[in-house]
Amino acid sequence: MSKHDPLDFSTILATSVHDIKNSLFMLLQSIENLDLAENLTTEQHKSFADLHYQASGINSTVMQLLSLYRDEKHQLPIYIEENSVSELLEDLIDRHRLYLNSNDINVTIDVDDDLIGYFDADLIGYVLSDIFVNALRHTKDTIDISAFSEGQFLVLKIEDNGDGFPKHMMDINKKLNEFYNFNASKGRSGLGLLFAKKIAAAHKSKDLKGEILLENKPNNTGCMFTLRLP
Repeated sequence: MSKHDPLDFSTILATSVHDIKNSLFMLLQSIENLDLAENLTTEQHKSFADLHYQASGINSTVMQLLSLYRDEKHQLPIYIEENSVSELLEDLIDRHRLYLNSNDINVTIDVDDDLIGYFDADLIGYVLSDIFVNALRHTKDTIDISAFSEGQFLVLKIEDNGDGFPKHMMDINKKLNEFYNFNASKGRSGLGLLFAKKIAAAHKSKDLKGEILLENKPNNTGCMFTLRLP
């Protein structure tokens, strides 16, 4: 490349993210291995769980930034394949097992073993992981996950028994179609919702497309995230 050739920022970003992801994977594996050591105190287990949680959050943010950039440049690859929904949800739980075990959070999964869906497993996995992490942070002690077919859609729900979505998240949800109205000061919550909506909408079948829904349960008894895929 000569000094006059323009930089291909997309390639640089993709390469950097790949390197960061590899480093984060090694970090997460190291944390999990350290947590297996004998004679650790409860406080030490919790410290490793918190560190794992934060590293997972960084990993999600990096992937969201790359995916949103590629989407803006019309370069986001979507690989729609037949997938087992129960395996998708089991993988979701396994990613965050360390944090769950250290924080006494009860997770229930309601899904038929033979339920299948047609989606990009990696991207949908990132969407659900980000929402699940948010539920881990805000729930009191319970998270309920369910999946089922409804008409021409596959429906996935994540519910918690926390205080519900804060007002700024509900406001962001109403404006997700207007990218440049996105308020960066709201942090990862806004970025995660924007990412979820983009990925959901990229899943299309004939005249149908995916969508996300945010709802607060009555009397501030928790929140419910719904992902609908055609």
